[in-house]
Amino acid sequence: MAPMSEEDLEWFKSTFHPIPKPEIPDDSVDYSLYYIPSSPAPAAVDEVAETRARLVEVQRTSAELVKDLLKDYIWQRESFRLEITKDDGVTSLHGRTNFGDSIEDEWVIVYLLRELTKKHKNVWAKAVDGDGQFLLVEAAATLPAWLEPEVADNRVWINQGQLVIIKPKNDKKDRVTEKISLSEARKIITEEPGRLMRSTMIQEEAFYRLRNYPKQINQNLHSAFVTIPRKVAFLLHQKPAYISAAVEAFYLRDPIALRPLRSKDTDSFIFKPEDFVTVSVRFTRVGYAQLKSQDFPVPKSWNDKLPTTDDQKAYDRAEIGMKLACGFEMLLTDPQNQDKAAVREMKLILEDLDTGDEQLPTDKDIETWDKREDDEKWLDISFEDLDQELKGKGKDKGGRPLAEGTFGDTNAQENLQRIVAQFEKFLNDDSAGFEGAEFFDDYGTDTDDDDEDEDEMSSDGEDKEASFDEEEFSRMMKEMMGMPSGGSGLPGSSRPSKPRGRVEELDSESEDDTEQIQELSKQMEAELKGTGVLDLNRKPKAAGDKQALADTKSGEAEDDDLPELDDEDIDINFAKNLLESLQGQGGTAGPAGNMLSMMNLAMPKDDRHR
Repeated sequence: MAPMSEEDLEWFKSTFHPIPKPEIPDDSVDYSLYYIPSSPAPAAVDEVAETRARLVEVQRTSAELVKDLLKDYIWQRESFRLEITKDDGVTSLHGRTNFGDSIEDEWVIVYLLRELTKKHKNVWAKAVDGDGQFLLVEAAATLPAWLEPEVADNRVWINQGQLVIIKPKNDKKDRVTEKISLSEARKIITEEPGRLMRSTMIQEEAFYRLRNYPKQINQNLHSAFVTIPRKVAFLLHQKPAYISAAVEAFYLRDPIALRPLRSKDTDSFIFKPEDFVTVSVRFTRVGYAQLKSQDFPVPKSWNDKLPTTDDQKAYDRAEIGMKLACGFEMLLTDPQNQDKAAVREMKLILEDLDTGDEQLPTDKDIETWDKREDDEKWLDISFEDLDQELKGKGKDKGGRPLAEGTFGDTNAQENLQRIVAQFEKFLNDDSAGFEGAEFFDDYGTDTDDDDEDEDEMSSDGEDKEASFDEEEFSRMMKEMMGMPSGGSGLPGSSRPSKPRGRVEELDSESEDDTEQIQELSKQMEAELKGTGVLDLNRKPKAAGDKQALADTKSGEAEDDDLPELDDEDIDINFAKNLLESLQGQGGTAGPAGNMLSMMNLAMPKDDRHR
């Protein structure tokens, strides 16, 4: 074969591109730990062997931490794990965890990484998720101006429990375009310690969610009494972590997964709806909310298996147990789950039951099991609770501070107050644009001119045009949730109850457009009034009611204002249509449910057929 000409070789180089590494999936966090000594190893020391030995020590420490801190912890989807890998000649500990809907799992991993770097001085950790450098997202308000997402890769590290950021060369003030590779970052850490920035302010913001760890770890779980078949209780006693896979199978069910539950004949069931026991089951908080909140029609095979609603507590326990048992049934029968490790383990345990190698627990055995039951108040959040939390006044009925883990605890108050404070700070920031806030650089100077629009600032430095009005926010929240706002007018109206400051200097073209719009609105309003459709208080027209028909056609009104409605008035047609739409969804996803979820409102249950 003739050698390639120089021209052909250049063409081949121009068309060849290395295969890119796959991006991190959504709801996943990718983390790595590197051994980077502060000084080069002596020539006589084998660097590769030394690195591997150090990383094995980190693995042992990791196993001890998990055993001590996460003994009873339940992961939503996947657990924390570290494996020794070699990429581009660099040996490291690497792991990737899919945390599903449980954001707390991601922060548990960050906490473990911090602790590992505290115990091993020369170990450096980095973590990214589907959003990229999520630690920088947490600390966005305190970052220097040059640190943009495009150049942040391989610059953010955790060492000795601290957040470390690699600065650009020569402390540039302007926008930085310089990207660094992993090998360059390792070289800078070893040879240029002056470029390592440790900011207490940035670190406090980035690790703010970890302020109550490790105590907060156990608050991510919820224990509740449920009534389930004895075989399900046996599986959960063998390994409580099976609960996450079953809840996910129930929560993400589809028509194929539901097919085994449609039969009235229960002989083919793995978990037959019989031989029920009431036991304490430990869930993740996210999983328990997912199981309890979904409206799930009772399958035919479970008819007459639930108690009556006369005993509400017994009915609730049985309903949760029915959903959980159906989740286990779908998990073990759905073909798409057969390759999951948890499914294979459960099938082996069930085979041992069938062969007699294992026995189901007796009632006497179950009496010795844990009987913990946590309060469910954290599931119920009303507008009044939200208002109290924003004011830092969360109390119980006796006037005492609520226990930790409930909605009214100190942590919840701090989080809500922090969110509102950051929101107000953003609104009052002159330099904030449509892409977000423009941050201050390392030298304490703003990127924009601070002298503009001084006349729009009040004496106390607050921007009146964009100030955060707590009373107005409270009123709008009440109206959105269908509560009386204390003011007159139409429910849901977004008009302020008092005038707000606004810019008075409009150009002539803007004023003309405003007048035209107002005139057009008046004409449309007059025409609609003539038809009577705006009269929300009118009574339904009875057959043969000629007077009502005449009044509707006349369109006469005593004044031009819209009729005022009582606070108790609601749109019955809208509520009826919404409930019918929810009923048509049958507990699955749909437009009505999606609309309620976007407004963070729970889907109401249909109790008419119970």
